[in-house]
Amino acid sequence: MGHKEHKAQSPSVVNCAVVTVSDTRTSETDTSGQLIRKLLADHGHRIVSSHQVKDEPAEIQKLLSALSQNPDVQAVILNGGTGISKRDGTYEVVVKFLDKKLDGFGELFRFLSYQEIGSAAMMSRAVAGTCGEKIVISIPGSESAVRLAMEKLILPELGHLVREINR
Repeated sequence: MGHKEHKAQSPSVVNCAVVTVSDTRTSETDTSGQLIRKLLADHGHRIVSSHQVKDEPAEIQKLLSALSQNPDVQAVILNGGTGISKRDGTYEVVVKFLDKKLDGFGELFRFLSYQEIGSAAMMSRAVAGTCGEKIVISIPGSESAVRLAMEKLILPELGHLVREINR
């Protein structure tokens, strides 16, 4: 069976948790988290939880641990903390949680980002993979990066990813 058949048999609704990692954003100023939730809802997915967490590894780890144990969550989408500044710690926490890393996600994101912003795309540490029976995706926090990742990579494959992890 090919990928088209797999996608056709994939769930059209995925239960998602959205996490914004930021030291400065509030629920009112979290435009990237708002965009993720809107795009997911517009595509028929469910937002079962939404969180904001400081870019503190222990806080991110605690939240990811709780979400990985939540039976209602099928996918966790994090935004923010994927750069290389001293405060960016999302990547290190996320990769420790992953059972299987989807290297192609980060590679494709950086390729698509390069087409939009040029060589600065190399500084993104976007990453995705599996944690038990959950899909975990970590993307940059800028609105343009969120839109790119959601529209070009995440939304087209989200149901397919959930189907594959549960086979």
